[in-house]
Amino acid sequence: MSSPQETLSSPVRRFFSSPAAAAGAAGIALLLIPALYAPFLVNGRPFFLSGPEGWSLPFLRYLFAPDTGERLVNQLFNYLALLLPLVLLLRKRRRLLAAAAVLLLLPFFLVPPRVDKTDYRQAADSAARAVFAPIPYGPLEIVAEPCEPPSWKHILGTDNVGRDAAARLVYGARASLAVGIISTLIALAIGTFVGLTAGYFRGWFDLCVMRLVEILLCFPTFLLLLILMSILGDHKFEQSMPVVILVIGFTGWIGLAFLVRGETLKQCGLPYIASCEVAGIPAGRIMFFHLLPNIMGPILITFTFGVAGAILAESSLSFLGFGVQPPAPSWGGLLRQAFDNPLDNWHLTFFPGLALFIAVLSFNFTGEGLRRL
Repeated sequence: MSSPQETLSSPVRRFFSSPAAAAGAAGIALLLIPALYAPFLVNGRPFFLSGPEGWSLPFLRYLFAPDTGERLVNQLFNYLALLLPLVLLLRKRRRLLAAAAVLLLLPFFLVPPRVDKTDYRQAADSAARAVFAPIPYGPLEIVAEPCEPPSWKHILGTDNVGRDAAARLVYGARASLAVGIISTLIALAIGTFVGLTAGYFRGWFDLCVMRLVEILLCFPTFLLLLILMSILGDHKFEQSMPVVILVIGFTGWIGLAFLVRGETLKQCGLPYIASCEVAGIPAGRIMFFHLLPNIMGPILITFTFGVAGAILAESSLSFLGFGVQPPAPSWGGLLRQAFDNPLDNWHLTFFPGLALFIAVLSFNFTGEGLRRL
């Protein structure tokens, strides 16, 4: 008789036996790890600075109160980057892990943000010691001439303002992954709830709900995104990352609702649902504790494909000026900067385009791998 660990490892082994699925998982890790640990890789503030006036740790304030724009999203990534080692160390001591996770939140609320325009690289010239990140530039710092090509000093060149393109590319991964994952989770929750309730209750409820969904389906999704972002802009809403996440999330659930409804109708014809109803189990418990676990496979597969679509939608909106707003970094924003002269500014086209290609291909390959399990 096989053990639970062997049962669990079997799908994992089958997943990684597919070269495309393994490449997709590796691509997601390639994007996710630099995005999580962006402050440790890209930072204009030294980890440690010592000089005539003593020593200091300028990096710490930046870690808990980033001033790179889109502060809430950057704090979320920084918190997850610090929490991940604790999860690995304390995974068998859940109470201690929960207490550590709560305590880790405190500095993110207690440390106030502060604009720091100190040129630490110049200060480090006269300091005894200074330890910088591998890319010693912040994503908002103007550090060179505009549109410089790649060089040893700026490995991916600079943008049209003179900011380091590598720094903005790494932080742009945070924007793309945050929008892609969180907006797809929102769409997943809405689409699953609508499809599950319509498929289970059937009858007039299903008829009314799905006709409303079909009306929404008649609108082109991207056009609907542009209209909503324009409306929010006219009402002086800040077109920032949380707004983009909500707009994409609340417009991306329609296809999933049809999928979940179809899977629910299929499951409702099986004997175990009739047995639950005869036993008097409440409808809510049947839907969320019996039906939902049996249709999670198609939902998870749709999630991976949905993340790829949301990343493309965010980049397209940013390219058109409706998405993540400057000076916050985004891949679509870098592509937009190269629009006037794409041949001379090839580095602003090639590297963000390559990052988008890897992201979309990785999530699609991962979804294909999950579909074959």
